[in-house]
Formats: sequence, structure tokens, C-alpha cells
Amino acid sequence: MRQLRHLLRLSSDGVSVRDISDVLGIARSAVQDSIGRASAAGLSWPLAADLADDVLEGRLFTRAGVKQGQSRRPEPDWSVIAVEVKKPGVTLSLLWEEYRAVHPDGYAFSRFCELLLTWIQRRAIPTKPLDIIRKGCFIASVWAIHFSFRLLTVNRLR
Repeated sequence: MRQLRHLLRLSSDGVSVRDISDVLGIARSAVQDSIGRASAAGLSWPLAADLADDVLEGRLFTRAGVKQGQSRRPEPDWSVIAVEVKKPGVTLSLLWEEYRAVHPDGYAFSRFCELLLTWIQRRAIPTKPLDIIRKGCFIASVWAIHFSFRLLTVNRLR
């Protein structure tokens, strides 16, 4: 925290990011990140005299994102998905496409498969749906690798 206070003081004095990085012996990106965090937290030099190190750290480095145990993306109803995938003519990619139609910012196909597998394994559901899902995920992975390889090959030929 002492170094962070020094960084904020130098920044308020108009010292360049490059010079601050040289003086403190840290990367320029770390200096820029710290200055950005301070401005986002509404901190400027001089800091309040009663601002303790732990309070300063809490204001600058609060965890961005979601609380543990919460999902960042909308979750499908896994029990419905597990039942639907057993039906003839229903594929995992079809279920995923339906999920993405409702939730465009939802999980990618590979993560969707991974979460479904985890959900099924936790509930000890009979292995047939599990085998179908594993096969679907494997095919999707092979397709993605093949497609990536093709893109690399085409780009090299150009």
C-alpha cells in the first residue's frame, strides 16, 4: 500500500506513467491499472489522513464479478434438457440452439455440454444420456479443431 500511495502522489504531480514505472520498478501496465482503479474508486491525491491500508485496498481491489455460487449467465433447466436429450431425433446441438434463441448471451456449446455432464454426474442419472452427451461434445470438439485447422491452413496459403 505504501508503494500505491507513492504511485498516486507521483501521478498527481504530473509524472508520466513511464517515469512512475521506472521509479517504482513495476510494469507500466500495473501503473496504468492502479491509476485507473483509483479514479474508478473516486480516489485522488492527497488521500484522506484516516484512510487505513485495509480500507484503501478494499476500495481499489474489490472483487468484480459475481458472488461465489452464482452464475454469470442464465442457466437452462438441466432436468428438462436431460429428459429432452433422451427423445428420438433430439440432439444436444438442437437443445443448445433453442437455449441460445431464448438467451443470446448464454453459454457456448462446449460449456453448455460441460455443465450438463456435470449436472447429470451429480445426480447419478443412467449412463445412456451421458453417453449421448459425451458423444455430442466429442463431435463438437473434433469439429472445432478441424475448423480451426482449416482456417490456419487457408490463412497460410494466402
